[in-house]
Amino acid sequence: MDQTFMKERKVLPLVLSMSLPMVVSMAVNSLYNIVDSYFIAKLSEDAMTALSLVFPVQNLINAIAIGFAIGINASVAFYLGAGDSVRACRAATQGTFLNFLHGVFMTIACIAGMPLFLRMFSTDAEVVDLALSYSCRAFLFSVFITLGLSFEKLFQAVGRMKVSMFCMMCGFVTNLILDPLMIFGIEPFPAMGIAGAAYATGIGQCASLLSYLGFYLLRPIPVKLHRNSLPFQKDVVARMYSVGISATLNLALPSLLISALNGILSGFSGAYVLVLGAYYKLQTFIYLTANGIIQGIRPLMGYNAGAGEQGRVKQIFHTALLLCMGVMLIGTILSWAIPGQLIGLFTENPETVRIGVSALQIISLGFLASAVSVTCSGALEGLGKGLPSFLISLLRYLAVILPAAFLFSRIWGADGVWYAFCFTEFATAGCAWAIYQKA
Repeated sequence: MDQTFMKERKVLPLVLSMSLPMVVSMAVNSLYNIVDSYFIAKLSEDAMTALSLVFPVQNLINAIAIGFAIGINASVAFYLGAGDSVRACRAATQGTFLNFLHGVFMTIACIAGMPLFLRMFSTDAEVVDLALSYSCRAFLFSVFITLGLSFEKLFQAVGRMKVSMFCMMCGFVTNLILDPLMIFGIEPFPAMGIAGAAYATGIGQCASLLSYLGFYLLRPIPVKLHRNSLPFQKDVVARMYSVGISATLNLALPSLLISALNGILSGFSGAYVLVLGAYYKLQTFIYLTANGIIQGIRPLMGYNAGAGEQGRVKQIFHTALLLCMGVMLIGTILSWAIPGQLIGLFTENPETVRIGVSALQIISLGFLASAVSVTCSGALEGLGKGLPSFLISLLRYLAVILPAAFLFSRIWGADGVWYAFCFTEFATAGCAWAIYQKA
């Protein structure tokens, strides 16, 4: 129950002990979409294209849930570091309840809005029907997603990273087992096709939530959810939303980016839309591994800032930056060593694989530079500085890449979109470093 280890242990072992379980957790979490995509690709390219069109809205739901949960995490860690356990419990209780309400709203809004959204990007009736079949079932589980992520961030805020790793793995293993059973119809399950993938993913998310509840009840943590803490306190809620809104926007911007890029690429060929969707599944695996490191340092940054340990805050930041750069270097090497095998997970069409290989190799040239933006943005969130963090993401996901993609696509065709990714990472890295130093 004593959290002082966050300001007493040596920095590198501390960062590794907090981050490695989250690296495993985020790698496992990224496999949700990859596993779904792998099995759905066995159905047809139309099914895979449908999944690619739904992905931005799925990412938006996760962005809202994770973003506000990051606000809970940063607030709880800060209050614990400052020795204020009362406000820590209020942040935990009020934040979890608010995220539940977010889940209810997203269930209604996303299911109602999907038909219009899909018809903005595809006129293929079969693709739209498949996308609706998947999305309307997957979005029914939004409340379980928001609650599960709230508990995830609570356990992370108090340093219980291994619990998060175990609970995420429970959800992934459940999804992995159910996917082929429910998609292809292995007894006793009927063949449900793409709808089966949605149910399998949702049930997996429920399994994660149940695991968190089990740990919460059987192995208590320093913060408690209690109705006495529920009456909203303005400063506590404001602190959570100040970080949570910025973190949500950080995570939601990729959804806007993908939708805009789909609009550009669809003018060339549907194969490019499929490749963009496949790339985002693969890059999710790479970047979520780096984000696992960021998740590990967020509570450390918040706790040490609350405790006034500014020297340790700097050490933690530089350690995380080096670790993230290592992850990005590995991602770059894999993208050049086995690009065909990676893209081949999502399509067997030789022409689509060729396009995907070229895209992956070009985009990966910016991976190493992106470590600077990722680390600066995540560290600022841990310090409760949501606006500077959002500014970095705004540059990376909107202000630089969209004009570059539009311009480059007029010069180099569809390949110009891939060059825009690489250009953006280098341009944003310099800006991110300057923003972090001044924040």
